[in-house]
Amino acid sequence: MIGEIIAIGNELTSGRVLNTTSRYAARLLYGAGHEITAMTTIGDAPADIGKTLRRAVKRSEFVIVTGGLGATSDDLTSEAAGKGLGRPVALQPKVFDKIKARYQHLDEATTRSLKRLAMLPAGAEILHPEGKMAGYLLVHDATPLFFLPGVPHEMEELLRNRVIPRLADWQPTGGKQVRQRVFKVFGLGETEINHRIGHLEKETATSIRIGYYPVFPEVHLSLAVTAVAAALAETTLHRLAGEVQQALGDALYGTDDDTMASVTGQLLQIHGKILATAESCTGGLIGRKFTSVPGSSEYFAGGVIAYSNDLKERFLGVDPALLVRHGAVSPEVAKAMADNIRARSAADIGLAVTGIAGPAGGTPQKPVGTVFIGFSSQNKTIVTPCCFAGDRWQVQELAAVTALDLTRRFLLENTGPTRTTTL
Repeated sequence: MIGEIIAIGNELTSGRVLNTTSRYAARLLYGAGHEITAMTTIGDAPADIGKTLRRAVKRSEFVIVTGGLGATSDDLTSEAAGKGLGRPVALQPKVFDKIKARYQHLDEATTRSLKRLAMLPAGAEILHPEGKMAGYLLVHDATPLFFLPGVPHEMEELLRNRVIPRLADWQPTGGKQVRQRVFKVFGLGETEINHRIGHLEKETATSIRIGYYPVFPEVHLSLAVTAVAAALAETTLHRLAGEVQQALGDALYGTDDDTMASVTGQLLQIHGKILATAESCTGGLIGRKFTSVPGSSEYFAGGVIAYSNDLKERFLGVDPALLVRHGAVSPEVAKAMADNIRARSAADIGLAVTGIAGPAGGTPQKPVGTVFIGFSSQNKTIVTPCCFAGDRWQVQELAAVTALDLTRRFLLENTGPTRTTTL
């Protein structure tokens, strides 16, 4: 089906909040076999909302609307939709009773605010009557309009569990079948990736769509297969996924929801390794990436953020003579940091980063972007020199992801052919 997405909110049009809901919705809908031809972001002005909705109904087979369904005075979506589509807004008593039941004590002001959540256009059908989030379906001129909250996790839950299944009711019999996978690559540019896998677009038995998306510091490759039958789409995607992996090699670290930290952590867990970090210029970024993954305590012991030389000496045991002779940003200090954090934490692997993130602090010998990554295991210590380009955030991000990638590659090379990428 052909659809479009409308995101509503002054916080979006002013740039205060990043519009992640439209991107998520487009990806999920495309994977379910639908095509999004328009994505619109507008403010909270009722006239603009009404005009945009009327235009969408005329040109699309379904519409997804996010935002403006809350209880505050600037949540105007329902009121504007009712006026713009000629559907009077009225209080739905049953909906209001369920909202009130969630609260033990309600004062008059709160009651008035909560009533806004139950003021819906005529014909609105609540998507999840037992749920706590707002959201409803409105069928106008035979076109389904799904109104969803702007809060990302609430919108995502309703989209997955309510909207996608309901859209199947409108899906024509024998409609196209789409299977999609996102491949995540680090260490290769999009031009090189295109050179290696561009020939796949010449497939003729099915429709193949390939997209290249830089997501700093990675490149994400989207592969979508469209066929008349689900079985053909699935087998084709599986075959092409094998070709993608062969072409990209170890630069392909994962797919779909994988992150560099989750894949590296999975390898650590599979092989029974514990890792600890010693971070200087990355300021704990590697540790944050690890701990953002549920269950990371199984393989991540923790770390030391030693930004000053004093802490490098006291907490990591770096020899002061090394700091004087070679400087804090040096392979010698990176080696000492990695070796010592491994020894002091009793971890199997010590991972250390020291560098110059900028914008100041560089020298002709060690310009901004100079980073040394130390990797210490029981058998050997490796120090990798790097020179990254970009601003401070980019240098830190590149250093952290490169450190994780070096760990991933080491585990792949030294513990057999195990791979975590799922085809």
